[in-house]
Amino acid sequence: MKRILLSIFLMAALLCLHYFVAGSRTAEAAKPAAASCQACHADFTSVLPKGHPPAKGTGLAACTSCHAPDLTGIAKKNAFSSRMHTAHVGPKGSLDCTACHTWVPNKRFGLIGQKWSWGAPKKEDMDLMKEIFISWANSGHTDTLHAKAGIVCTQCHGKELPKADDTVENSRCLTCHGPMEKLALKTEPKDFKGRNPHKSHLGDIACTVCHKGHRESKVYCLGCHQNFQMKIQGAAKP
Repeated sequence: MKRILLSIFLMAALLCLHYFVAGSRTAEAAKPAAASCQACHADFTSVLPKGHPPAKGTGLAACTSCHAPDLTGIAKKNAFSSRMHTAHVGPKGSLDCTACHTWVPNKRFGLIGQKWSWGAPKKEDMDLMKEIFISWANSGHTDTLHAKAGIVCTQCHGKELPKADDTVENSRCLTCHGPMEKLALKTEPKDFKGRNPHKSHLGDIACTVCHKGHRESKVYCLGCHQNFQMKIQGAAKP
């Protein structure tokens, strides 16, 4: 009887130990690893822009200590974020978001080593963001023109994570491209001044009627005035 009880006790102890170890490993795996640039770049200094001061460390903290992530969504250039994303999103690279970002589905989306969150994206939201960033870095449409100018998502869409039905208000566009009066002067035709897309007989219309962010832009006027010679700079793929 004692042997039977001892066997049962030992089996229970082994099971407890197994679940404790397995649980510890699961918890450990759930913790995001510290993002180290040296995992891919043996010489960390070689990826820094010319004239950049030496960075202390090899992880994201070495960058974000000076280049703090933008949480405001103010419409202004962000050369650091633009450079980081274009370098790691195809065709130059195909790094997964979670190499630098932390993501808990439906709960948070942040940056490794940081406590704040940009939102609580679901899997389909993350898939959409990946599509958007690939287009932004490579498509040759308006989004890529902005990427080359150091403009990332937040400068057009604000601090919220992008969604499928997002649009951009005129006031956001005119922060960089306006005011409208000045923009209209730039696009005033020499021969037919009335054919000015930024001073239309339609009045105030959305910039996005012509300027599409992540697909080919089209001149709205040509839907009626097919004999007009008008085109949008950067509308076609390179």
